[in-house]
Amino acid sequence: MPPADPGSLVRRAEGAGGVHHGRVDDGDGFEAFVAVETPRLLRVAYGLTGNPHDAWDLVQESLVRVGVRWRRLHDQNPGGYAQTVLVRLDVDRHRRRRRETPSDRAVVADRPVELDAPIDPALVAALAVLPARQRAAVVLRTVEDLDHAAIAERLGCSAPTARTHLRRGLARLRDLLAAADTDAEEEVRPRA
Repeated sequence: MPPADPGSLVRRAEGAGGVHHGRVDDGDGFEAFVAVETPRLLRVAYGLTGNPHDAWDLVQESLVRVGVRWRRLHDQNPGGYAQTVLVRLDVDRHRRRRRETPSDRAVVADRPVELDAPIDPALVAALAVLPARQRAAVVLRTVEDLDHAAIAERLGCSAPTARTHLRRGLARLRDLLAAADTDAEEEVRPRA
C-alpha cells in the first residue's frame, strides 16, 4: 500500500536542508521519483523477502534514506542508490534475525500489500531458502536484469564475488525447484 503522499517522507538527519514541517522539499522531483521507483523497488524487495509487508518496509526505509540525501543524489543515480540501500537493508535484516529470538506473536496487517506483477509462490519459497547475498544476486539478475558489475555495486563486493553469489544461487535454486517438481509429481501419481 503506497503512501498517500510520497512527499511526506521525513528526513531523519537533523539540520538537513529541504525539510519544511516534516515534508521533503520537492523542488527537485522527489515525489515523481518515488511514484516511478516504488513499484520497481517493491518487486525487488518482494523477491528478496518473500513477504509483501517486509518488502514494503524495505522500500519505505530505502526511500527515506534517498530522501535524506536527495539534494546530492537527484542529479546522479537515485534509483541505483535506492536499490543498493534496499539490498543492504535486507542483508542486515537477515543478520539481525540470526541474533534475535523469534516471538510467537503474529503481526496482523490492516490491509494487504499488492504487487503490480505476481511472483510464483514456489519461486518465492525457493528463494527464501537461499542465503541473503545469493538471493539478492539472483533477484537483481532476474527481476532487474542487472549485469555482474551492477550486482556487485548493489551488494558492495567485487564483480567476481557477485558472479559467484549468482552462480551458486542459481544452481541451488535449480536444485530446489527440481526437487519441488519431483515432489509434486510423486503426489499426483497413484501409489501401486
